[in-house]
Amino acid sequence: GEDEEKWGIIGFMHDLDYEMYPEQHCKKTEEILKENNWPEGYIRAILSHGWGIVTDVEPVSQMEKTLYAMDELTGLVTTTALVRPSKSVLDMKVKSVRKKWNDKRFAAGVDRSIIEKGAALLNAELPELIQDCINGMREVAEEIGLKGNPDTQV
Repeated sequence: GEDEEKWGIIGFMHDLDYEMYPEQHCKKTEEILKENNWPEGYIRAILSHGWGIVTDVEPVSQMEKTLYAMDELTGLVTTTALVRPSKSVLDMKVKSVRKKWNDKRFAAGVDRSIIEKGAALLNAELPELIQDCINGMREVAEEIGLKGNPDTQV
């Protein structure tokens, strides 16, 4: 029952400033969006994904909590997919991601504690959250470069 278009826009815009202004992540996006009269709810949602890292805006809505949890998790799922023979999320299972979870050197930039905190905010078990992430990424696998090589998929 959520606004799919709004979720899509926020998902698309949440890292607007990251590549050009990594040291001002979220803050620069807030500045840009305010200058362009974006709705406060959109800005708040984007700021909340940096909660405890670069902002003090705590995620409260379902969308904010989901963005917070999934932002780090997509990095882990992507990295896991890229080391698979298929290079794809299409044939990925939760256990593939779970196997990599405890290896802190694997996808070292992914803060697993943020994913756990996000799962807690959503009242979700970690395997459920990972499966939701994989499912979402499967829907856009080609667009995000994770369709892989179908010849190597099992």
